[in-house]
Amino acid sequence: MNPYQQKKRWKYSLLTFAVVIASGSLLYTQYLVRNIAKSERTRAQVWAMSMKQVLASDDNDFLSYVFAVRDSSIVPAIVVNDRDDIQLWRGLDSTKTAIKLQAEGNKKLKYDPNYFKYELATMKKQHAPIKLTILGTPWFVYYEDSNLLTQLKFFPYIQLSLIAIFLLMAYTAFSSSRKSEQDQVWVGLAKETAHQLGTPISSLMAWIELMKEKFNAEDDPLIGEMENDVKRLEIVADRFSKIGFDTKA
Repeated sequence: MNPYQQKKRWKYSLLTFAVVIASGSLLYTQYLVRNIAKSERTRAQVWAMSMKQVLASDDNDFLSYVFAVRDSSIVPAIVVNDRDDIQLWRGLDSTKTAIKLQAEGNKKLKYDPNYFKYELATMKKQHAPIKLTILGTPWFVYYEDSNLLTQLKFFPYIQLSLIAIFLLMAYTAFSSSRKSEQDQVWVGLAKETAHQLGTPISSLMAWIELMKEKFNAEDDPLIGEMENDVKRLEIVADRFSKIGFDTKA
């Protein structure tokens, strides 16, 4: 197997290895995302049931336990009735769920309807609601993915993008280094060619001068043609000798 085919096989092997790593990373991340999504739905269901118990029970000791269970959920959620009127919420941005309004010198608190409308629409797109019946009225609990789950969904794509950028930079650096080595080889070859041409050219010039003196052939057209050919060879050799300086410039 020649070196070119061997390098080509190595490139394909590395590409295949990279594809396997990327596929494995995506599959494993999706597996984690599914498991965390199931866990978060369970948390949302627990929060919904605990909230139902809070509204239906008068036992203070039991309510303390229920509050502890309810507050352990970190999943943002909104509870609405069958008319989509917001009843309760948790885990949302506290700076937008209550806005201080100045009315005739009295401060009032009121939530931002646009923020809730946007959050509710987002939650409806992400998950099916958890239905509850409280005091004979149907309520629906909507929730959205936690920050951890959202970040985990995008993590493999960010990771693969960074790896791709790194590989591209490494490939560019490798190609540049290889091109620089090739340039150095060509420069060395050009200089060696110029050096090797210099000796016979000098000899030819000396032989021409000797022929002129010995045969008194200063005006001989053949000798003139020989001089022109030698001068052309001298120009070529000079160009070869300057290739290294042109490359560095």
